[in-house]
Amino acid sequence: MVGENVQETARLRVLVMGRVQGVSFRYYARRQALGLGLVGWARNLRDGATVEVVAEGPRPALAHFLQLLQAGSRRASVAQVEVEWSEAEGKFQSFQIS
Repeated sequence: MVGENVQETARLRVLVMGRVQGVSFRYYARRQALGLGLVGWARNLRDGATVEVVAEGPRPALAHFLQLLQAGSRRASVAQVEVEWSEAEGKFQSFQIS
């Protein structure tokens, strides 16, 4: 419809590297995602230094979420972030920690 304010939904996949395991970074990511109305998941990777985060929702909320992930939680130290944007798949109901 003309004039209707429809926010584009998208999918964001982020690899957050640094001191992000063992410092509650996944819980930080979940708290921030829920506050922004996002769905998806966060999990530690086996390398011991990377957290993978996948989130879906309105693109502006995802962009803000990405900024929060890049800044990191109080106890974390983010050294590097890899970002991948794609179309939302609509498979998530909430934000989970794996």
